[in-house]
Amino acid sequence: MLQVSVPHVRFAIQPLMVCKKGKTVATHPTNIRFINPSTLATPPGFTHVVEITQGRTVFIAGQVALDQSGKIVGQHDFRAQTQQVFENLKAALAAVGTDFTRVVKLNMYVVDISLLQTLREVRDRYVNTHHPPASTLVEVRKLAREDFLIEIEAVAHLPE
Repeated sequence: MLQVSVPHVRFAIQPLMVCKKGKTVATHPTNIRFINPSTLATPPGFTHVVEITQGRTVFIAGQVALDQSGKIVGQHDFRAQTQQVFENLKAALAAVGTDFTRVVKLNMYVVDISLLQTLREVRDRYVNTHHPPASTLVEVRKLAREDFLIEIEAVAHLPE
């Protein structure tokens, strides 16, 4: 990994291959830089700044815990709903020919912030934990339906 320093900014140019236990699990795009400026606190599980230098941007609407037939998955079960939401995001990404390696931003809305650790556990099975997307998490009083516990929208970047 090449470390680069600019006044008030520190970032790393990531390797193309992300390895876990000697196995390549993802190829990292070279036209996306994940930056955590030294002037900001080190973030837990997300990146402060994501810069895209070329390509197309894809916006994915907020996904909730509905299966393909429109039935709720995991009523009253935050972990099951979170899993379904990420599966829905995965399907939406596949619809434009990509995967989570191209996600640059997640906006997450939950009705109970105390379940953050569960959210992180599920999220980390999908996103690149070495270069996680920029993220926002907001606790809300309720979502579009009373039985929804989480909603996540995503922004992805694809090459031209």
